[in-house]
This record gives sequence, structure tokens and C-alpha cells, in this order.
Amino acid sequence: MELLCLLGLLASFGALVCDRLRDALVFLLLWVLYLSLYQVGQVFLYFQWDSLLLETGFLAVLVAPLHLLKWRSTAWRPHDGLPFWLMRWLLFRLMFASGVVKLTSRCPTWWGLTALTYHYETQCIPTPAAWYAHQLPIWFQKLSVVATYVIEIAVPPLFFAPIRRLRLFAFYCQVLLQVLIILTGNYNFFNLLTIVLAFSLLDDEHVGLWLGRSRKRHSTAWPPSLSSFFSGLVELAVYGLLLYGTVLYFGLGINWEKQHVESKIAFTYHEFMQWLKTVMLPLIGLGLLSLGWEILLSMYRCACIRGFLWKVWAALQWAVFTTTTLGMFSLSLVPFTYIEHESNGKLWPAVHQLFGAVDRYQLANSYGLFRRMTGVGGRPEVVLEGSYDREHWTEIEFMYKPGNISAAPPLVAPHQPRLDWQMWFAALGPHTHSPWFTSFVHRLLQGKEEVIRLIQVDKSNYPFSAQPPTYVRAQLYKYWFTESSSKGEPPRQWWRRQHVEQFYPTVSLGDPTLDALLSQHGLKDKAPLKRPAEAALPRLLQFVRELSRPYAAPTL
Repeated sequence: MELLCLLGLLASFGALVCDRLRDALVFLLLWVLYLSLYQVGQVFLYFQWDSLLLETGFLAVLVAPLHLLKWRSTAWRPHDGLPFWLMRWLLFRLMFASGVVKLTSRCPTWWGLTALTYHYETQCIPTPAAWYAHQLPIWFQKLSVVATYVIEIAVPPLFFAPIRRLRLFAFYCQVLLQVLIILTGNYNFFNLLTIVLAFSLLDDEHVGLWLGRSRKRHSTAWPPSLSSFFSGLVELAVYGLLLYGTVLYFGLGINWEKQHVESKIAFTYHEFMQWLKTVMLPLIGLGLLSLGWEILLSMYRCACIRGFLWKVWAALQWAVFTTTTLGMFSLSLVPFTYIEHESNGKLWPAVHQLFGAVDRYQLANSYGLFRRMTGVGGRPEVVLEGSYDREHWTEIEFMYKPGNISAAPPLVAPHQPRLDWQMWFAALGPHTHSPWFTSFVHRLLQGKEEVIRLIQVDKSNYPFSAQPPTYVRAQLYKYWFTESSSKGEPPRQWWRRQHVEQFYPTVSLGDPTLDALLSQHGLKDKAPLKRPAEAALPRLLQFVRELSRPYAAPTL
């Protein structure tokens, strides 16, 4: 696993700095390496953003050129728009499904527009800005939930709009949402990856504008003034419809007496499900119509190439990539329609069979982030404690997750401390639902340095660095953000907490309870593999380990 990570690091860094390595073969290697890690990572890599990275990585194989196998480099190919369109379709599925599942889950906080009054303090690893966002008035939190619904449900169909300015409007809406999430939560590479996908909504002219080398687009429409007039009317109609629908369906109104905006959901669950059934197939049709236009456009570009043999070669590539793009689009319909089962049942049986055959490769996935709001009564948090005598207990502080009530939330993105994330999930249920936790406790009792470094890189911050604890236990607490002071000063204590119950019993090495749990989950130690200690590869990995030892993971 270490070797795969290092190979992936070197290959991706090479692609970052060297134009020749931005190649389909390099991206295929990266996809295979990450898929291999994903398959054995179990719960530590079964996050939606890992699936999103794999799906995006496979599409990158189709989008990227084949520099390494070509005798001449081409910066542009007639069929490039086809696989690139799949990036836009992936972004649409991700955002639309993430908005819809918040309502189909029947979570009372999403339906009551109060989700963000809990979200900032109950998310896995908040940032310092999350504490300040938590202090915002409730009416503003509700309005923010309304804006989230609009950006995630109403705006995504504009990804396929034929009017350029509507696509730019959709792009900036998505980027705004992702930047706000980045500021208030540590969601590793997920939001950055979503912004990368949003670039599929842009064109060369707009990117050139950022880079200071924009060129005017050559319009073929006639008369141009009439075309601009009608597109302007359509734009105004779309913006007006978005505003009218938001006011109508979320009951927006200004309370002049209290000087705030009031909002509430003005439709029922049944009405929303009926609407979802109505729009699912038309949305798929919209995607297919947009894809059809890209196919025709690519065919036209192939026909414009000079030279008969080059036309034939371009047509052959067009046929291959058209078939591949249609296949990927068909595959994606299965997980996309999971949000509405009747539409899923209307898909051709052959599409379901094809999806089942390739499901293990994560080529197309279902998405739906923040489906339900957890920690409504206070965020549950597991706090580990160690002792030498079973009387005096010392808390074991993690680098990232909440523990010390006086410690400010960290900034760790785009790194994801996966142990800290799993500790958050473990707190949502009994320890028996997280078999890895018993193995974790076992390693702390053994004093395994590799595991301890996941808790604290600096040994001086780990209370049992000199000698492993004789006993370990875990307590369950409820955590809440503290309230802001009237003077607006930074908080002295970021959290307040209350003890709930014992999460994990007191155990030690050789304890029958610990041995029984390890045996139950098949986690008993096995005989170590015999390998030559002086072999080149182990020595190389040990050297790299020593180089990286002084640095925390976000720094690396």
C-alpha cells in the first residue's frame, strides 16, 4: 500500500509539472492505483468523494490525449467534446442528487430549514470559521438552506443551457457553494474536485479572460442584434422564474418588524415526490439532447478536417468515442435514478445488467451528500483515556477531531485524517458497529508507533509516549459550540461538553473481553511475514518514512 501511494504521488506530481505526462496512460495508471487502494481500504476509503475521484479519474483517461504513443502531438481533437461532456453530466448528477436526497430522506431539520443551525458544530471536522457561522441568526441559517436547495436542485439543469451566460451563472453558483463549504468544514479534496468538475461549464474565452488573453468569439448568428435580444429575454425569464419559484415554494417574506427574511417550505413530501417522478425522465432527456448535440458537433468537426485519410481517421475516433460516451451515459442512469425508484425501474434491463457487470470498478456511482443531519441533540464524540493504575486516567488527544474544549478547530483540507473521520462515525452507534475500534485499542495497548502517529505526530503531545498505557477505555460525550461573547472577541473555549456514558469498557493486554472481541471480528494477530530485511524495497520505503516522519499529514 505504501508503494502504491508513492507511485501515485510521483505519477500525479509528474502530470502536474510536465505537459507530456498529462496523458491518458498516466491517468489510467493513477486510476488503477487508487482503485486498488479503494478495494482493500474498506470503511476507511468508502466515502462518496473516493467514488467521485475514481469516476472522475476514469473520465480523465478518456479526456486526456495520448502524448506518449503519438508521433505528433495534437492539442485538440474533433471528438474531445464528447468525453468532456461526461464531466458536465457527472457534475449534474452529483449536485442534483445531493439536493434531492435532503428532501427524500424526510430529515426534519432539512424540511424545517434548520439543518445549518446544527451542521456547523456537528460536521466531522469543523474549521474555526464554522464557530463564527454557527453564531449567525436563525433566519439567516434558514435562508442559507433555501439557497442550498436552489443551487443544488434548480440551477443544475442550466448546465445544459444553450445560452452561454446561463452556464456561467450556474458555474459561479456552484463555486460559491463549494467555497463556503471549504471555509466552514474540512472535507478534504471533495470541494476542490467539485470545482474542477464545474470547469466543464466554461469555454476557452472565459478561461482566457482570467488569464488575461481573451479573444472575442466569432458569432455566426444573423442578425446578431436579434439573437442577443432573444437570448437576453430568455436569460431574464430564467432568472425571474428562479426568483419566483424560490419565493413561492419557500414562502419567502420580509418581516419588517423584526427586520429579517422569513422562510418555510411551502410544499409537502408527497408533492415533492410527485414532482420528482415528473421531472426525472425529462431531465434524462435533456441530458441526452445535450449529448446528441455534442455528437453532431463532433461529427461536423471531423468532416471539416482536410485530407481524405485524416477524415477517415477522425471518423474512426469519433465512432469509438461516441460509443464509449453513450455507454458511460447509459451506465450512469442506473445510480442516478436511485433517487426515484419508478424511473429506475423504467430503464432497459440491459442497462441494469451492464451496470452490474462493471459496478466493482466504480465507473458510475450514486451520490447524495448530507442526506440526514446527525447530532441534533449535541454532537456525539468518543474520548479515549489511558491509565497505568486504573485510578488515574489521562485523555488521549487527537490532532484533528474535537477533544480539548479549549483547542480551536483545525484547518486540514485537502488532507483527510481518515481515523478521525471514522471516530466521528463510531460515535453515532455502539462500538460493536465499528469492529476496527477494538483493533485500534489493541494497538494502543501494544504501543504501535504507526498507529500512535495517526493520533499525534509530535510525541510530546502523546501522554503515553514513554510507555504504552496498561489500561484503555473510551467515554462518550456530547459536544456543542460555545456562544459568542457580547464584545465579539475570539472564544477562550470553543466547545462545551457533557458526559453521556461509557463507550468502550476498560481493557488491557490479555483481557478476556478484548480477546473475545478481537476473535469475534477476526482481528487476532497473525504471524508476521518473513522478508529479507536488507532488500532494496523495504530499505527505500524505510528511508522515505524517515524523511516524512517530522511532518504532519496536511503539511505533506
